[in-house]
Amino acid sequence: MSIKLITASNIAGLVLALSASIAFAGAAEDKGLAIAQEAKIRDQGWVDTTSSMNMVLRNKNGQESVREIRSKGLEIANDGDKSLTIFDRPRDVKGTAFLSFSHTSGADDQWLYLPALKRVKRISSRNKSGPFMGSEFAFEDLSSFEIEKYNYKFLKEEACSIGTCFVVEQYPTDKNSGYTKRIVWIDKAEYRTLKTVFYDRKNSLLKTLTTDEYQQYKGKFWRPSSMKMVNHQSMKSTDLSYTQYKFGNGLSASDFNKNTLKRAR
Repeated sequence: MSIKLITASNIAGLVLALSASIAFAGAAEDKGLAIAQEAKIRDQGWVDTTSSMNMVLRNKNGQESVREIRSKGLEIANDGDKSLTIFDRPRDVKGTAFLSFSHTSGADDQWLYLPALKRVKRISSRNKSGPFMGSEFAFEDLSSFEIEKYNYKFLKEEACSIGTCFVVEQYPTDKNSGYTKRIVWIDKAEYRTLKTVFYDRKNSLLKTLTTDEYQQYKGKFWRPSSMKMVNHQSMKSTDLSYTQYKFGNGLSASDFNKNTLKRAR
């Protein structure tokens, strides 16, 4: 058996190694945060938007159901965005409407109007990880991305479908989140999110969201035409196809309140 003597030089080496490790971790966190900040800055100033959407729900046997949806969004200064989602078809979900107020700090406010019950249901913070209208998207996935709601760690750069991507880990600060972390791929040229991998509360792989077919609007704002969420545990998936993006519709906060849920048409 060999015995290593603890010497001053050994201790100095350990201290240097530990300091280097801490510095590297700090640099990775700073870079991850800086990437998120740049992505947010590049998408500011859109004011309001409307779009049409097709949602395709697919079970593990490949059986599909299709829903037609309209959505509205409003940019809010110094806070998260507001959004309103309205279901038009099929008949059994027609008139269902979802309202979300994202916030930079604290829990988001979300409500769901169910026409069959003629009542507005508030989505509690504890239920944000639940499925939205039977899809593979959780209620928390429908909030706008707010920098303050995550901690960050830059992992690497790697080749992706449209060039080079930053790969960054994002850790939700909300104790009620259904995720321990997300890993996102953000393209280096335009800071568009191309892929997000979600890990559940047990830190097991849960879902992958692929976002592509981006188009640019008003010479600045990039929006995807296609999003696909695959649940690796249930083997179900949900596809979203977006059309008819319009900006500058003259929307205001009065178009986004609980009363608008009941009269959404």
